[in-house]
Amino acid sequence: MKLAVIADIHGNDLALEAVLADIDMLGITDIVALGDHLSGPLNAARSADILIERAILSIRGNHDRYLLTKDPHEMGLSDRAAYDQLQPHHREWLATLPVAHVHRNTFFLCHATPTSDETYWLEAPIANGTVQMAPRSAIEAEAVGIDYPVILCGHTHIQRAVRLSDGRLVVNPGSVGCPGYDDDLPVPHKVEAGAPDARYAIIEQTPSGWSATFRNIPYDWMAMSRLAASRDRLEWAKALATGFLD
Repeated sequence: MKLAVIADIHGNDLALEAVLADIDMLGITDIVALGDHLSGPLNAARSADILIERAILSIRGNHDRYLLTKDPHEMGLSDRAAYDQLQPHHREWLATLPVAHVHRNTFFLCHATPTSDETYWLEAPIANGTVQMAPRSAIEAEAVGIDYPVILCGHTHIQRAVRLSDGRLVVNPGSVGCPGYDDDLPVPHKVEAGAPDARYAIIEQTPSGWSATFRNIPYDWMAMSRLAASRDRLEWAKALATGFLD
């Protein structure tokens, strides 16, 4: 059994197409998407159309929730840019997405943690503005009661696999479409992938147990960088072009 896991597309339709083409090339037909599909200054509507047309099993991320619940005038720049592109049928699709899901009685899907769509799980921002791996005890505590062999999460855009003490595997596939960002909570920090590739993961059952393979896929990231720049989002343009914010 193989499962392709994508997350944090953030409206980057070209990155999404590249990842899906790679998945198709590998002959994998089972795909799940872990939320934050649309928010960003790129092509939110087209990204939604691709996910809807492919009928990809998707859950809701925190930015998907903001698109549904916040007043447009109170949204951040990226959410508002996406909101202004969406048609009613896109919002109807977002409204159908669950906040968590169990797939094939094996994979537990959440966006950030099993109990929150905006809390870091496998990583921890620290006061100097960087992000480090979270303590093992904190990771284990958040997984209590999730009795499935593979737990899938996104949100931080950082590819990581953690083997819990009881053998369960927690995997973040990285971000399909946003290789760098900064945030003010819980402390000011930045996340940089270090390369502009589109990222995802393949989960596979082997004779020794469940394994995760990370894929980094090149695509025309300069086209997306130029689009972000044309919409006065220079921080997005820089991250999309390089995987760095500076």
